Amino acid sequence: MGALLLSAAVVLSVAPAPAQAIELRDVAALAKQRAAEPYRAPTEIPAFLQELSYEQARLFRFLPERRLWRATNSQFQASFIAPARHQRYPVKIRRVTAEGVRDIPFDREQFDFGDPDLVKRIPPDLGYAGLRLEYPINRAGEPEPVVEFSGASYFRGVGKGGVPGLWARGLAIDTGLPGGEEFPLFSEFWLEQPRTTATSMKIFALLEGPSVAGGYEFTVMPGETTRVSVRAEIFTRKPVTMLGLAPLTSMFFYGENTARPLGQWRPEMHHSDGLLVNDGSGEWLWRPLLNPRTPELYGFTVNNAKGFGLLQRDRRFDAYEDGDANYQLRPGAWVTLRQPTGPGRIVLVEIPSPDETNDNIVAFWSPEKAVPAGQRIVLDYDLFLGARPEPDSALATVVNTLVGRPSGAQGRHPPAEAYRFVIDFAGGGLGKIKGRDAPVAGNVSVAGGKVLEQYVEYLPVPDRWRLVFVVRPEPESGMEMRAFLHLGDDTLSETWSYHLPFANSLTP
Repeated sequence: MGALLLSAAVVLSVAPAPAQAIELRDVAALAKQRAAEPYRAPTEIPAFLQELSYEQARLFRFLPERRLWRATNSQFQASFIAPARHQRYPVKIRRVTAEGVRDIPFDREQFDFGDPDLVKRIPPDLGYAGLRLEYPINRAGEPEPVVEFSGASYFRGVGKGGVPGLWARGLAIDTGLPGGEEFPLFSEFWLEQPRTTATSMKIFALLEGPSVAGGYEFTVMPGETTRVSVRAEIFTRKPVTMLGLAPLTSMFFYGENTARPLGQWRPEMHHSDGLLVNDGSGEWLWRPLLNPRTPELYGFTVNNAKGFGLLQRDRRFDAYEDGDANYQLRPGAWVTLRQPTGPGRIVLVEIPSPDETNDNIVAFWSPEKAVPAGQRIVLDYDLFLGARPEPDSALATVVNTLVGRPSGAQGRHPPAEAYRFVIDFAGGGLGKIKGRDAPVAGNVSVAGGKVLEQYVEYLPVPDRWRLVFVVRPEPESGMEMRAFLHLGDDTLSETWSYHLPFANSLTP
């Protein structure tokens, strides 16, 4: 993504090496070759595997004693995923060693399927749905999954102490557009065998879909915050209206900024609570997420953006009260764009969801214009996964967004259709300001409404500054709002950005 090259594809002179080390250029050459050919849809797994219930499929378990590289006592080991339900397409997995490239054949004996009768029906050459890369991220000598590739071009990871949550993708195509999106898939993987004491490992992947083919290199570096360095070359077969690069996919059911659905006992339910954007101009923008009543798509115009991410900022157990899901331990994801990207948009797609089982949030960087067929696109970015994956900023961050109907106070009676917004900021330059009498002020702008009152106050116990404003929407109108704190000419906080639809969780 760093270097976006929308130039005509050029012929790569290096063909895939048959029995020696694999490099990105080899997989990219294979992708270029595939892109020049008609797309061939992959073969699906048998229907009975697609029709399994959730409870049946969750019994599928790869046996730990069969992990790849376990016998070598390598820090990195790999386990594999058997296809079932929506994981309809088997993939090829190969290992790359000093001796060459070798297929890793599917073996039913590697799995416990939880049902002896079902095992008899599984084809011996079924193939894998994906893989999990394991590493002793929490306890020495105990490898556990740190990165998983599973289904279409989805992959996810965790940092130390975390549990799996949101997903990244290799590519998003026309996500959120009325015509529907395309889901290209990683069809082949190459695992580069690591040294026994290695702290990083490379995985190569071939991406294929009706509109694109691409070669990918992932360098995985587990840690407190796990880093995945992504390099890729993508070739377009067909024109793509909206190409989503470095896409992130998450779940937001409800949170502190929405009403709690009737019957729900947990205070909040989400894998991420906001989108953070570093637009390259010095502004940091925080957009709290919503579960809208109708699909919403927003584009934040940027020029040479430096990064963006979907974050889980609320990391207190009592924000969720769920000891099984442990939403407070779900990782945030931050994308650092290594080189100037040029003009484009950070796109946020929010899709209505009736429960927490749907990933209804997508964010990605998209070039300014549609991408024609026959183009080569070079991606180069880092993905950071963990409790706090984003880079440090000198600005205060948004720690709370509370929304509700205002009540009358001190003789004031706001209109019934008005809303009260309460936004808490902490850290950054605010930490250097002492005393509740400091002239910290809020800058609030609203499109589609009018600010009726606003003020800023200091909360000494949590050491936060709170911006409060009451706004009345125009008749039958949604509102787009921005706000930040400043002291004179000095900006003290990131910019809070919010869209409140006309029909929202606070309206009947």
